[in-house]
Amino acid sequence: DDSPSATMASKTRKATHAGSWYSARGSELDLQLQRWLDAAIADAPEPTEGFVRGIIAPHAGYSYSGPTAAHAYKNVNAPGIKRVFVLGPSHHLHLRGCALTAFGAYQTPLGALTVDPAVQEELRATGAFETMSREVDEDEHSLELQCPFIAKTVPGATIVPVLVGSLSPDRERSYGAIFARYLSDPANLFVISSDFCHWGDRFRYTYYDPSHGQICESIERVDRLGMRSIETLSPDAYRAYQQQYENTICGRHAITVLLHALQASPQPASSSRKLSAAVAAAAAGEGSLWDIRFVHYSQSSRCVRPSDSSVSYASAVIAARAA
Repeated sequence: DDSPSATMASKTRKATHAGSWYSARGSELDLQLQRWLDAAIADAPEPTEGFVRGIIAPHAGYSYSGPTAAHAYKNVNAPGIKRVFVLGPSHHLHLRGCALTAFGAYQTPLGALTVDPAVQEELRATGAFETMSREVDEDEHSLELQCPFIAKTVPGATIVPVLVGSLSPDRERSYGAIFARYLSDPANLFVISSDFCHWGDRFRYTYYDPSHGQICESIERVDRLGMRSIETLSPDAYRAYQQQYENTICGRHAITVLLHALQASPQPASSSRKLSAAVAAAAAGEGSLWDIRFVHYSQSSRCVRPSDSSVSYASAVIAARAA
């Protein structure tokens, strides 16, 4: 096969954001990641209940979001994990579906991560996936920023990077159905790459409810309402939340794909309940063998004036409950 994609498959994607968004020096980066992971363990030493099958983690520069990401990655139980699916939003390319990488590996300062060729071909065979160009792949940060954490916590695992576009509700459901069978396999880990609220004029999002205190407190309330809607496991509840608040959660489509995959997987997730009822049921632990729990939240800065701006970061753990 002499096609461009076949040629690219023998090449390694460069760590294009190393040296700016995070350290390009392997020893320094390894020490930083270890310190953040150790701090996360010390902050919440109790292990997550059930079998961790996925996480939601932020993808900003590590000086901003690294500590929050570590709260997700500290829950990853590496020995049984053979491959990691990374679903991240497209920041530069307008995409109505999802796209796969053409590269054979992703470089990190901690070593290269091999792209899983068999799963790539299975996904391509569905006809539902485009292929990223080299330029799109190397410009995108949402996938790359997860790779050093993966290299650190799941050494030896292959990766399946998936760029997620602005999906319609029907497409969110159909991609969820595709990923469901992989989610049910305990050898797979799903990483959903997403920051939370992007607040300020430069993000064109300035929702503020003064009844909840300062701007930063209003932002946190809206973010936490979003987290609770995700914890219900209901795509409908999360969609209703987004329709109400239009929160600038960049990975919202990837998160919804995950929720549909949980519903379609052999371990059924509850749905079709109103938001308030679903929140109550989730809090009571009813109706599902899956569990999503947010474990950490932070903001890049504390907004107090309308001229301020910030990005929020939240980490969650997706676990299959022990039967």
